[in-house]
Amino acid sequence: MTVRLSPVRRAGAVGVAGAAALLLAGLGAPAHAVGHTGGYADPTISLSATHLTGAVGAHGDPAVTVDVEQAGVPVGFLRLRVLSSSNPAVVAVGDVRQERTRSGDRSLTVRPRGQGYTDLTLQVTGRGGKTATATLAYAASARVGGAPTTRYLTGSSDASAAVDVGGGHVLVADDESNVLRLYDRSRTGAPVRTWDLGPSLGLKKEVDIEAGARVGDTVYWTGSLGNNKDGRYKAERNTVFTTRITGSGAGTEVSFGGAYRGLREDLIAWDTEHGDRFGFAAGAANGQVPKRIDGFNIEGLEFAPGSTSTAYLGFRAPLAPAVPGGKALVVPVTNMDRVVAGTARPAFGEPIEMDLGGLAIRDVRKNAANQYLILAGTHAADDNSDPYALYQWDGIPGHAPRKRVDLPTADPGGWEAVVNVPDLRAPGARVQLITDSGSADLYGDGTEAKDLTHAEWKKARAAWFTLH
Repeated sequence: MTVRLSPVRRAGAVGVAGAAALLLAGLGAPAHAVGHTGGYADPTISLSATHLTGAVGAHGDPAVTVDVEQAGVPVGFLRLRVLSSSNPAVVAVGDVRQERTRSGDRSLTVRPRGQGYTDLTLQVTGRGGKTATATLAYAASARVGGAPTTRYLTGSSDASAAVDVGGGHVLVADDESNVLRLYDRSRTGAPVRTWDLGPSLGLKKEVDIEAGARVGDTVYWTGSLGNNKDGRYKAERNTVFTTRITGSGAGTEVSFGGAYRGLREDLIAWDTEHGDRFGFAAGAANGQVPKRIDGFNIEGLEFAPGSTSTAYLGFRAPLAPAVPGGKALVVPVTNMDRVVAGTARPAFGEPIEMDLGGLAIRDVRKNAANQYLILAGTHAADDNSDPYALYQWDGIPGHAPRKRVDLPTADPGGWEAVVNVPDLRAPGARVQLITDSGSADLYGDGTEAKDLTHAEWKKARAAWFTLH
């Protein structure tokens, strides 16, 4: 008898409510074969996950643990095999490897040969010829450049900001939810832990988190402050908030600090008082989409050299001036600590305009030596079809940034976050970047990753680059 753990169709598949609950619990329900012959009980088979993603040519894709049992029979006598693949062009039966774990379970890894989806039917055979089957729904993305060192952060496709928490782990924000996810930077797989900050913020809709910056044990996060993609004002996006970090690595803990919900209006009023220099009021007007050359959208946040109070806001839009070839814009908030604490209104410093070759700011990050990396991209890019580059800067207004490397643009997903900044003086310094892959068609069926029904199939890409 065959028992499917979760009804599946291609991307956009909707599991039954019970299966969804089991996925959240992290363990598929046991599948049982019925009937009794020869005095032996029916074997059972259960999976640690019923949906899995991988990538062609990737290294270190996650495994699925398969628990097989038959009452009264040592587990070593049970045989597990891949019975069939519904799409051998994606994964053939021989592309699945299994190893025994110390507990006697089986660990399955998949090496896909093509992009797409397949259902892998697994069968356990026990004493008396009794069998049971279960289905693993598998999705494979295409090969990308630098595949051997690429890692995939699963559970979300819309990574938008990243903060290093030490111990080889990174805290990643999502611009489609208010959830922070903790990942092991060196491995492909699901988050180690998650924190939903929506209840602490008192919000049900997303803040549209676009940037974060750490000062000591405090991380400052900002929404885009701009309209949504339809040009409508959404109050949730007008939020700057803090979290407190304790511990490090896999032991990191996150707690909510405070929030400020008026920076958008403060910036518009400041710009208006200074002769409407950057056109913030028009860029944020009703009906104005944010990702235009004259729009209003923040995607960078970092603190000034040696400061715990002056925060640099990096704009994706507008450029200054708002014409092709315009300069990237940074506006300092000189008392960000007091603003979020609720003890002062924002005070703004002299704006900084920098030549990034006509590109805008998509992220900015510094290290303890006050060496900055600016992730530059076009104001409108939602994928890698437009130019991206990394620039080095010293954080001092008036000092020009210097390009270190152009970034590849052939693969899906837009470069969105710098994890941390290495010593930029060291030869061969390498930096890890993360993509926002929410708009990417990962599996070749036209479905944007953010719209995939199964969270296990959603993923952002983390890749390493050498700075020249």
